[in-house]
Amino acid sequence: MAEGETPNNDHLIQSQDPNHPANLIPELCKRFYQWGWVTAKGTGGGTSIRLNEHVFIAPSGVQKELIKAENIFVLSYPTPKYPPEARKYIRKPLALKPSACTPLFLAAFDQGAGCCIHTHSQWAVLVTLLVEKLHGKNAYFEISNIEQIKGIPRGKGKRMLGFHDALKVPIIENTPHEEDLTGSLEDAMTKNPDTYAVLVRRHGIYVWGDDVAKAKT
Repeated sequence: MAEGETPNNDHLIQSQDPNHPANLIPELCKRFYQWGWVTAKGTGGGTSIRLNEHVFIAPSGVQKELIKAENIFVLSYPTPKYPPEARKYIRKPLALKPSACTPLFLAAFDQGAGCCIHTHSQWAVLVTLLVEKLHGKNAYFEISNIEQIKGIPRGKGKRMLGFHDALKVPIIENTPHEEDLTGSLEDAMTKNPDTYAVLVRRHGIYVWGDDVAKAKT
């Protein structure tokens, strides 16, 4: 065992740096809880951060405002999405399960993302229902002539959207189990290579970016 390592690779989640993924994830999850972005008794939704060859993932079934660094899972990246037992966990908290969003987070990282966020925002859910009612199930959420889209890139390596441009976000259908969304999410990514988000009808949204700041904003 190398100097500084611990039996369960706990050194991977031990840092005084507030921007370390093991410290950022609990802070982000606490804010999501405060903003009302999580459901299922405060355990729904989550976030994951990729740092070089490591992926840091929040646990499943833990109240978002109570997550701590020691609750964080670490994967060696790249890693298989399926089957779950093939995923290369190099740090596992005892008595906890990794987020059910794990294969969807990995899909975002395979697109080059550095951070992926999943929330159950009621506003995201309402948007998916309104789009379905007004334009049908195959329609996108589309918006233009609004200041906020000016902070969103047209695509990787491209300039930001302008006030008069149109932001289009694909919408996929929900499934009974979170992991079963993976195929639909990947299909939406393939068909919309410039998108940084996918809405899930009656569920929430997945959004990603090069880093935490870009994913969050």
